[in-house]
Amino acid sequence: MFFASTKTWYLERTLFFLAGMFSLIGISIGYFLTPWGYLLNLLVGLNLVVFATTGFCVMSVVLNKLGFSAKCSRE
Repeated sequence: MFFASTKTWYLERTLFFLAGMFSLIGISIGYFLTPWGYLLNLLVGLNLVVFATTGFCVMSVVLNKLGFSAKCSRE
């Protein structure tokens, strides 16, 4: 079993945290307020698929500009 380091908030860890939070918020909005809240989950999923296929992620660019450094190397 692999355990990632939790000593620092590097870019990839923050990215997974934010994707999970946006997904939970979208589910909560969709369930309690309006079905349009599920659209947020669709956008999170679409961003994950785009990242997996192309390697480009808008949120990682934003986080990099905010000063988060990547733990994984870019090749």
